[in-house]
Amino acid sequence: MMPQSAANVPFDACQAAGGDVVVYRGPASHRADHDHKTCAALARLIARIKGGRYAGEYGRGREYARPLYFVPTDTLVGIDDARALGIASDADLFGGVVPYPFVATKCISHPLVDDRASTPDGWSQAFAIRVREAVLKGYAAFSVDDALRAGLRLFDEGLVRIKEALGIGGAGQTVVADRTALERALAGADADEVSRYGIALEQHLSDVTTHSVGQVQLDDLLATYCGTQRLTSNNHGQMVYGGSDLFIVRGGFDALLASNPAPPARRAIEQARVYDSAALECFAGMFASRRNYDIAEGSDAFGRARSGVLEQSWRIGGASGAEVAALAAFRDDPALERVRASCTEVYGSDVSPPAGATVYFQGVDTHAGPLTKYFMLSRDVHP
Repeated sequence: MMPQSAANVPFDACQAAGGDVVVYRGPASHRADHDHKTCAALARLIARIKGGRYAGEYGRGREYARPLYFVPTDTLVGIDDARALGIASDADLFGGVVPYPFVATKCISHPLVDDRASTPDGWSQAFAIRVREAVLKGYAAFSVDDALRAGLRLFDEGLVRIKEALGIGGAGQTVVADRTALERALAGADADEVSRYGIALEQHLSDVTTHSVGQVQLDDLLATYCGTQRLTSNNHGQMVYGGSDLFIVRGGFDALLASNPAPPARRAIEQARVYDSAALECFAGMFASRRNYDIAEGSDAFGRARSGVLEQSWRIGGASGAEVAALAAFRDDPALERVRASCTEVYGSDVSPPAGATVYFQGVDTHAGPLTKYFMLSRDVHP
């Protein structure tokens, strides 16, 4: 079997018309060109699953004759702004809507360093308390001075990882070992960005396995998954996100836990579930149909085993090719309860995807260079 393009993925053609599916590029979208093209390719697949029509990129002021379903490139910020687009619930988009900018970033994962710290509008101390056993030790900061105090305090835990709030796929992260390196790293921070979105400082782990746990909903389809991520070398020789291998079940977290996952996966699922429920309950008005959590499992500076949620993604992401493939399979076969799906990103110009792969991006990105993305799915899955 030869690789196929995303346009040829089968789906149940008997579904009722599902309106128009549009890609929404936010006013401050900073995604790479390949991310936008990936979003468009997956939006086409979502339209086919819904039995609707792909209508391209959303145009403000354009008249649409049919209901719209949005596939945003980023988490949408602002409940009222989303409603103005016609997005009132998780049934209206593949992604999420949050009330404040920092909620869409990794900076919600940790508490503020002390009572003197700058506090952004909408900050939830209750969330930090709810998730403290489900995340690694760390702090969120909304000023460079706060970040310096947080980093100095964290050195008690060993090396400190500094994470830009808007970094994607491991980009925008620095590991520091002492005050001099910390000050040097923070000197390059964008003060305005830190004030609006924050910056995260977290204990660094070694020998890390990154688990992915998530849930996606599309109309009456609900799928929940766990798996692990892979790294790959990009065209510049840097190690970056290279894909995910996922076990996906029809239904919610209970259905996933009922599949009897191995202890590390079970722990990751339980930590992600704590984080997920706390976010939905502590940030009033937010909703999301695509919820993904990265959980790190590794060793701290003293050789102790640690695990915790690193960040969330309430937007289309690296694992979404596998997610959408699973949703299509569940739509095709109502009796199907579980699948294994993988998504892969390969850099370089001489790439031949394996037989049975569905390619949803292959081209040359302005910054990333030649890149190929594809997913594969297996229905032959046993408990």
